[in-house]
Amino acid sequence: MRDLLILAPLRSVRTLLVRWLDKIETGWSIPIFLIGFVGLAALGFSVAYVHGMHMDILEAWAVGRTFDWGFWKHPPLMGWVAHLWTDVFPLTDWSFRLLAMVNAGLALFAVDLLARRFMQGDKRAVILLLLLLTPVYLFHAEKYNANSIMLAVWPFATYCFLRSFEERTAGWAAAAGFLCALAMLGKYYSIFLIIGFVAAAFLHPDRKRYLLSRAPWISVACGLIGIAPHVYWLAQNDFLPFQYAVHTHIARDGNQSLRDAALFAVTNIAYLLFPVISLCVMLRSHLREWGRNLKELPSGLFLLLLVFAASILMPIVMVVGVGSDLPATWHFQGLFLVILILVGALRFEIPRRETVNLATMVGGLFLCAVLASPLHALYRNAHPNQSGRDFYRGAALELASAWREAYGVPLARVSGDDGLAFATEFYSPDHPLYGRSFAFAALPADGTFAKGWSALCFAGEPRCDAWMAEIARKVPGTRRWTFPVTLSLWGVTGATREIAAIMVGPSATPGSPDGPKRLDDVGARRRGP
Repeated sequence: MRDLLILAPLRSVRTLLVRWLDKIETGWSIPIFLIGFVGLAALGFSVAYVHGMHMDILEAWAVGRTFDWGFWKHPPLMGWVAHLWTDVFPLTDWSFRLLAMVNAGLALFAVDLLARRFMQGDKRAVILLLLLLTPVYLFHAEKYNANSIMLAVWPFATYCFLRSFEERTAGWAAAAGFLCALAMLGKYYSIFLIIGFVAAAFLHPDRKRYLLSRAPWISVACGLIGIAPHVYWLAQNDFLPFQYAVHTHIARDGNQSLRDAALFAVTNIAYLLFPVISLCVMLRSHLREWGRNLKELPSGLFLLLLVFAASILMPIVMVVGVGSDLPATWHFQGLFLVILILVGALRFEIPRRETVNLATMVGGLFLCAVLASPLHALYRNAHPNQSGRDFYRGAALELASAWREAYGVPLARVSGDDGLAFATEFYSPDHPLYGRSFAFAALPADGTFAKGWSALCFAGEPRCDAWMAEIARKVPGTRRWTFPVTLSLWGVTGATREIAAIMVGPSATPGSPDGPKRLDDVGARRRGP
């Protein structure tokens, strides 16, 4: 009787999965799958990271506050999307969790759009399920930033390029060009995707028909038109993102660059191991036939293979040549091509029971992760991330309260540790503008203090302490103090971390009747010097 009670729900699940697979070509199976994925993932991350968001997400909103053609650190696409998102959704943690997962769901939809060109039915589902066995569309996607925004842009651009190469029509050629420009507006690393397109166009056996058509010229023209406003912005702003890139990523010694290149390759391979092994298990009785299929790829898949090979090999060559670093996260958005090629090459049907088993495993792992999210939240309450992200919201709200109590006017500018500064910009009711941190400027520029300025760092950070001390010495009316931020979750008191703060009141207030209301009390109440 006990076995029947256990097996009955499993049989019901398997029956439901079979019906879901049957409706892939004729129904809404894939859209329902993607909507469920987005909703459950957003819920799980909202609970797991209940204390606050990653610095990159806060930065994306800060970038998008001004709808401009550039930002001193990154191209503008992630900011544009965040800006448009907050025109519809509220400025809350849960809405940005939803944005991150909608971006991941859109990326999977784009991959499925490509998959439809080569396969039908179960194989489309297998590709999406295998991709969810990588951390890319969950844990990488959760940190909405200039890297994760490429999850959707790269497959859409690849789809347009494939259609342009095969059909050579003006419409698809223009779409490919504009999508390449959009990819560059997301992250300059996308130049390697474009190199992949160029290499594939020249190396493919059918290259003559494409290269002698008008399609490549239309793509080039549309790409240049799409990127031109950003190039103009770069010229008007001293190419600031390139200065940041050189300062942050260039000038590594040769041995370090070689290690980075090797780690880049190994990490990307490691991310593919679990799905590739799972696929091998599914096809265990057809491995030889699968091998023969891979040697005889159809034209479209061979084109995608060339795109992937060129796009992943060129950055490895570059990092060694110019002496830069190469984080593996920069190429995660291109890994879908490997799974697409491996499954698309199959000229035989995958046994239905194997697809059902894969769906059961992926669904079980996903649901376990969602159900475990409260446990993760409790763990982080007592053992916070080393980055300090769990303390961002508390520190930002404490500074906002201290500023209002001291000066009674909105805080205009905030700087210091990037994560804490972006958090203050996001969580403070005043939404002060971010100023570049101590890592990039000895002192804030002239005029920064006029309307009021403040900064936060984690206590004990030597460079920031020295930076704050220099400001306190040179700027009249400066106030420095430290205060603790203690985590609390569902009535459980958690870890504590000290925050160092500095405030410079608006230039009109010090010594005037409308000056600080209770500046001395702020330091006393918050453990000031």
